[in-house]
Amino acid sequence: METKNKNKMNNMKKLGLTLLTAFVGGAMALGTYRVLENKYTNSLSFDDQQKVYFASNHLSPAITSSAGEVDFTQAAAAVTPAVVYIRTTYTSTQSNDEQDQLQQMFGQMFGQRGQRMQQAPQMASGSGVIISPDGYIVTNNHVVEKADKIDITTNDHRHFKAKVIGTDPNTDLALIKIDATNLPIVKLGNSDDARVGEWVLAVGNPFNLTSTVTAGIVSAKGRGIGIIGTQDDEQQQNPFAPTRRQQNPPQARKGIESFIQTDAAINPGNSGGALVNTKGELIGINSAIASHTGSYEGYGFAIPINLAKKVLNDIKEYGSVKRGMVGVQFHELSQDAADELKIDRNTGLYVDDVVAGSGAEQAGIKKGDIITKVAGANAYSSSDLEEPVGRLQPGDKINLTVLRDGSEKSLSVTLKADVPAEHVAAAPKSAEELYNKLGASFAPLTQAQKAKLRVNGGVMVTQVRRGGMFADFDMPVGSVITGINNQPINSVGDIDKAITNIHNGIIIIAGIDNEGRMFKNRFQLQ
Repeated sequence: METKNKNKMNNMKKLGLTLLTAFVGGAMALGTYRVLENKYTNSLSFDDQQKVYFASNHLSPAITSSAGEVDFTQAAAAVTPAVVYIRTTYTSTQSNDEQDQLQQMFGQMFGQRGQRMQQAPQMASGSGVIISPDGYIVTNNHVVEKADKIDITTNDHRHFKAKVIGTDPNTDLALIKIDATNLPIVKLGNSDDARVGEWVLAVGNPFNLTSTVTAGIVSAKGRGIGIIGTQDDEQQQNPFAPTRRQQNPPQARKGIESFIQTDAAINPGNSGGALVNTKGELIGINSAIASHTGSYEGYGFAIPINLAKKVLNDIKEYGSVKRGMVGVQFHELSQDAADELKIDRNTGLYVDDVVAGSGAEQAGIKKGDIITKVAGANAYSSSDLEEPVGRLQPGDKINLTVLRDGSEKSLSVTLKADVPAEHVAAAPKSAEELYNKLGASFAPLTQAQKAKLRVNGGVMVTQVRRGGMFADFDMPVGSVITGINNQPINSVGDIDKAITNIHNGIIIIAGIDNEGRMFKNRFQLQ
């Protein structure tokens, strides 16, 4: 939806922007601290869980520096125990053509003409941050996407298998979980309070150097760098290629970028790690770097935690993100764009098109309008619209000020529900691996849903991820799972129990599809 102006695109091409990649390596512990036994309910938001945690353990939720000096040591000591090392394993994805080319190049060299190359599992690594004592961990979507196996090493050398609770490719966030209690956590801060020029720490596992802490400052806020939510092949191959005008009907770009830019050194392997202030509060999740080489050259980018909170709480409660959409295609104005459009205004968001049936259309926004303010704040870049909207739910209202025919008018836009996007998943050896291989997220049925479907229990499929069994067999979002291998399913925990006793590699899933038809699908694990 967003079209970058030519000068900006050329500058981005010269700079080079890349998601942090991941490498394999061991883990080492730098320290931990003791916490007391607590009870947590799955219904609490992560903010509420943390209030209970810090109150019951008599811990200060924030580290206070000595007057007049910046002290990194206390913040580092508080955060490091809750940053984990993530190692992922993937089934090889080489195509037959790629294999044949490699075989021709190397097989003949070593006298192996005609032999098939073995597909060895691929491995990678990254970072994650523990945000609840009962094992919820936030990381990047690109760290765990399509992983068949996710191994977690905590700072005190403990090892766990993790399962994916849900992902959001539109913000590059993922929520995963390990089976553990009394874990140390990082205090969730307020990224809105972060100021340009203030000191921050990046904590993660770059180049297999686990539990690494680096320092820098907040260089900028609200950065949109054009690497999330590209919608055509050209941009997937080259994220800096100018966005081509969409064919009718128009669709709004779904990627949300409002990065905190920092010069704290982050490198491949830092993905999913913590960006914290000197109080030890989590203000961002490290996600991308600006680099010509793929390694640190001066700037990194972190997802602001205030945006992440909404995404993570939605995933925890519903199994997927409930996102509201304004329903406009737009691009940022500049002097070059204004000259091309033959308009006087060179700041704001120019509306290229309006999605039919959207909240924007119903509010009266038209093609050619210029969005000048979002919720009363001036709008200069895409992040000025995308981040505030990204924190809201379908049905919420947001006020947009638009310039039309020389005069401004304020319009109240009711956000519409996003269409479930991202049908985003060797036989697994553990329940966690099988759960991840399903490639789906689930939420318990409400009493009203049970009554409507005339069932006594079940869980609803709230997200289907690419590469998973559910995606391969066209199991749609909205389907209800009532049984697995003849065991009734009423909760996500029931799924865990049912898949621990798989015999002969066969899993039978029964339920009701999103059109009300009963089904029983038989999956053969390879």
